[in-house]
Amino acid sequence: MENPVIDSKDGGGHDDGVLVTCFSEVSDDVTLHFQIIRLDKQIYAWIGSNSAKLGHMYAAASTRPNNTVSVTSILGGGSDNTGSGIARRLALRTGFNIILACNIPKNNPVLEADAEKKLIQKLISLGYTRPRSVGSTS
Repeated sequence: MENPVIDSKDGGGHDDGVLVTCFSEVSDDVTLHFQIIRLDKQIYAWIGSNSAKLGHMYAAASTRPNNTVSVTSILGGGSDNTGSGIARRLALRTGFNIILACNIPKNNPVLEADAEKKLIQKLISLGYTRPRSVGSTS
């Protein structure tokens, strides 16, 4: 069940400005807190619960030549920890470089999937994702 608690957006509204969005959602009796900071060609996102700690931090970006996404751990954790997969999928979905800090309970794949779903829904509503291709025009 989705229960938005806070939804605020600050910024100048310019494409090259900094836009900040914060919101909270309840998922399976756990309150998830989100912060999204949209920069020029990058999105910083934080997902947390139980505390305001930063948690593990990952960077994800498209790599050439075949537009695959590479992910690296910036702070704590490794590539198999909670958050690295979310960062990879966000980079694919948005086309932006992603910095993701994730502080949600480990070994809870349902909560991780729900947090990712809620974050992507918010990114879509803010217009931060690239449109899905309808068909190839090769």
